[in-house]
Amino acid sequence: MKLVGNLGLAVALAVVVAGTAAAIAASWGGAYFLPGAAAGTLAGAAALLRHRGPVRAAAVGLAVAAVAVAAAQVAGLPAEPGPATALALAVLVGSVTRVAPVRTVATVAAAGLAVVAVGASSHPGSSGAFAVTVFGGLAWAGGALTGGALRLLDARRLAAVEAVRRDERLTIARELHDVVAHHVTGIVVQAQAAQLVACDDPVKAGESFAGIEAAGAEALAAVRRVVGLLRDDPAEDPGSWAVAAGPERIADLVRRFERVGPAVHLQLPPEERHWPAEVTGAVHRLVQESLTNVVRHAPHARSVTVELSEVDGSVEVLVADDGADGPETVHSGYGIVGMRERVEALGGELSAGPGPGGGWRVHGTVPLSGVR
Repeated sequence: MKLVGNLGLAVALAVVVAGTAAAIAASWGGAYFLPGAAAGTLAGAAALLRHRGPVRAAAVGLAVAAVAVAAAQVAGLPAEPGPATALALAVLVGSVTRVAPVRTVATVAAAGLAVVAVGASSHPGSSGAFAVTVFGGLAWAGGALTGGALRLLDARRLAAVEAVRRDERLTIARELHDVVAHHVTGIVVQAQAAQLVACDDPVKAGESFAGIEAAGAEALAAVRRVVGLLRDDPAEDPGSWAVAAGPERIADLVRRFERVGPAVHLQLPPEERHWPAEVTGAVHRLVQESLTNVVRHAPHARSVTVELSEVDGSVEVLVADDGADGPETVHSGYGIVGMRERVEALGGELSAGPGPGGGWRVHGTVPLSGVR
């Protein structure tokens, strides 16, 4: 892209230098075109090399233009900066305006304007000098405005990239938290159970060890999905990491939970539903985190209710346990925050707190048509 831009600029400068030289030779005669052509060529060379250092290139171009203006006034040469030099200065001022600090931009822009203004004082009353001054002023303004516009676009693009990166970091953080909290909690609980029954009931101990192995395999698969997200593998299904399955996956989740937690009363929609991947992923994670919190914070709960329903174009999720209402049921940390972020990102609402009859209650509503 830079090569193409430089090639176009080089052609434009060559055409302007040649056209200006021809016009001066026809009106002034002799070799009066040579100083202007030399100044335009040198300033153009600085513009073509601007990518190696915009500020340094602008300094060189401004110095060439200043010398040309002084020489024109002293030696009675055609007005400067000529069209080629003005075009080169416009490119240089625009390049500096786009990337340099504000103070540097102000200095370079002021110097460019000063060169044009001083050049306007030569050959007062001459129509040719007036035309050169107008062209130089328009070129300077065009370069400054174009550079400012490109600077604004770059800033907006950078802000958009940072917003995407921030969202990706939050998504990855939520995924890692869900993986660690859910699977590792199950492993720890089953390991504790295995220690308690290892001597008295080897059969139950074996079942606990089998559950640990299954939970470990599931955790490994989940971690691989997150790693796939980090690697951004194009061969990876972009929705696979987000558990883009229907409500039937909730039944699998409940069965795994019952290995380490209390019995679950599960109520799913009466008919098969096909929800958007974002909705099913959020619902799955909401139920998963809520069940994990039951194991971690309500060890005395005897039963859990999980209800999924579709009401008025929204998916409603209710997870409630009957644990004792006390300090052990106080839920804190990143789990509730992550659930609320997921639901609100889809235009939904989440409430979590003590239930009316004790225990803990999580209720979320995710609109099917409000995915943003």
